[in-house]
Amino acid sequence: MPNKLRWGVVATGGIADVVTGDLRLLPDVEVLAVSSRALPKAESFAAKHEIPRAYGDYTDLLADPDVDVVYVATPHAQHHAVTRAALEAGKHVLCEKPATLTLPDLHDVVDLARESGLFFMEAIWTRFNPLIVRLGELVAAGEIGDVRSIHADFGFTLEHDPAHRLWAKTLGGGSLFDLGIYPVSFAHLLLGEPATVAAHGSMVDGVDAEIGMLLGYPDGAHALLGSSLVSPLKSGAVVYGTKGLVELPEAVFNPSRIIVNGVEHRHEQEGAGYVPQLREVVNRVLAGDVESPSMPHAESLAILRTLTRAAEQVGLTYADVAV
Repeated sequence: MPNKLRWGVVATGGIADVVTGDLRLLPDVEVLAVSSRALPKAESFAAKHEIPRAYGDYTDLLADPDVDVVYVATPHAQHHAVTRAALEAGKHVLCEKPATLTLPDLHDVVDLARESGLFFMEAIWTRFNPLIVRLGELVAAGEIGDVRSIHADFGFTLEHDPAHRLWAKTLGGGSLFDLGIYPVSFAHLLLGEPATVAAHGSMVDGVDAEIGMLLGYPDGAHALLGSSLVSPLKSGAVVYGTKGLVELPEAVFNPSRIIVNGVEHRHEQEGAGYVPQLREVVNRVLAGDVESPSMPHAESLAILRTLTRAAEQVGLTYADVAV
């Protein structure tokens, strides 16, 4: 293993731009290569981030023997194919959420990673936010008693455009898998996988424009969650316990402050907020691990099971999406 982990970035969209900026803040990382379907875009991205190698196809990046870790930032529908190809090429993988759109595809890449002894993680950066980590510790310590109810949502208004990735089914669009995954992941963090899932929403062009979910647990605890592309949800969260509550006034996916029983906790964000997640990948790869205990394979599978159960109830499926 070299002194610095050499990363390759697949895709040059907005999330790739921000995450690559944070990658360059880590001292033990070199962003070595980037790929795009259009070589000029890869070259422009490379120039912006001082990346020495630009490729016009991700297969060329995966063939580069000097790349150790691949960050997959393509539209959702391409995640499985690119991740599988990267693992087959002997690369460790950090894949943007959702790691895949279907459970068979996620089982496929998890099994391949484990068989190959390669690190694979779904990039749910919320799990590494210091305040979310602290919240989990406080809840585990009984600071608010037993968790009885979680309210969380994430949504905004986005003008309908069939070509936009969030409205295009062929790209894995819809609110649930792009936005709703954050409230669902948050509920899983504190209550685990639900026993029951009830969902209601509206569909446009084969994808969900909005969805509301009620996750039920055997002891009566529950989570009320929502995501939307047609209304500006507060995008925060409240966790109610038997001895108090935790409030996330904004950004359930990346809070800058939380209020625990009236006491405010803050943290200074590193970069754009992705640094803790990226540092975890580096540490786990260097340690020879195939997964992170903070975002293990089993958790990705559990979250996708919940998303799938909700999706089925509003008529959302990606099984027919061809990459």
